[in-house]
Amino acid sequence: MQYSLIATMASGLESVTTKELKKMGYDTQTENGRVRFTGDLTDIARTNTWLRSADRIKIVVGEFKATTFDELFEKVKALPWDQYLPLDARFPVEGKSVRSKLHSTPDVQAITKKAIVEKISQVYHRRGRLPETGAAYPLEVSIVKDEVMLTLDTTGPSLFKRGYRVNKGDAPLKENFAAALVLLTNWHPDRPFYDPVTGSGTIPIEAALIGRNIAPGIHRHFTFEGWDWYDTQILDTVQEEARAAIINDRELQILGGDIDQNMIDVAKVNAQEAGVLHDISFKQLAVKDFKTDLHDGVIVANPPYGKRLSDVDSVRKLYRQMGDVYRPLTDWSKYILTSDLHFQGEYGEKATKRRKLYNGALRVDLFQYWGKRSH
Repeated sequence: MQYSLIATMASGLESVTTKELKKMGYDTQTENGRVRFTGDLTDIARTNTWLRSADRIKIVVGEFKATTFDELFEKVKALPWDQYLPLDARFPVEGKSVRSKLHSTPDVQAITKKAIVEKISQVYHRRGRLPETGAAYPLEVSIVKDEVMLTLDTTGPSLFKRGYRVNKGDAPLKENFAAALVLLTNWHPDRPFYDPVTGSGTIPIEAALIGRNIAPGIHRHFTFEGWDWYDTQILDTVQEEARAAIINDRELQILGGDIDQNMIDVAKVNAQEAGVLHDISFKQLAVKDFKTDLHDGVIVANPPYGKRLSDVDSVRKLYRQMGDVYRPLTDWSKYILTSDLHFQGEYGEKATKRRKLYNGALRVDLFQYWGKRSH
């Protein structure tokens, strides 16, 4: 059976996920915060296992317009819920409503839930309450400008939870956001890669996973494994194929530096968990002390943003140091993520390109400086 599917991601990363899906052979349609594609049960397992930049994979159960609660109830009830939910299904309903007549999210959730309960009760000839003692089938009802979309989440805990981060620093980047930053660069595994403010090591680890072609969800479990209509053999096969696709004999030149030795120790533990510690040189190194005779490298940095006024001076000093050290590296490309709009002035050079992203709710810019290839 073919399902209508969506991959969701952080705002600003839609094109990254689209590119990933296209590379996997899917026809896509890109919308705000999501990319649509179609697929069967194997595709659900493949995309959950392989997508690096997405948050989750959802099945679209139905879409329609609704401007009254009666209309919402009847149209939800008309959907083929019995194809998805067994009698004992636990089906929590999350809701959101944006710029719509039905703006009360609690009411939207309650009415959606009631309609599904009524449908299931009719189909299974059940009186009284549904048991809800079985596997979880997490549902969402989303209304945007009166257009309703009902989805079933196949993923469970977000795809950024790769399972390797044993320990994290103060403000770690989510793993899928870090992967997206690497995918936004012109880095190839035969080129040097450097993260000067590596913290818990997430960016170099994601680069190493890409360099080795290790699927980010290779060790993960997903919500769909508990569903009575899902053959768990499918995921076993997909993850087995992913293990066979790992490139073991490739030399990677990946460096993670941080001024704090404690963070270097944390990063090493995480890289060990991810199985890529031998691919990354982690070392205690201040930004200003970086020297290299390597060429055509890529720098990806997520420096501190300086939320408090007392931090701003030290952060801007760091940006000036980055400029002093990186500007002479003309054949290196640099990608620096910050919410500080004064960054270019402190760095001392105008970016080739700026890209607006959202790290959680925080608007950040990716300042891109493209290097000139040395050969």
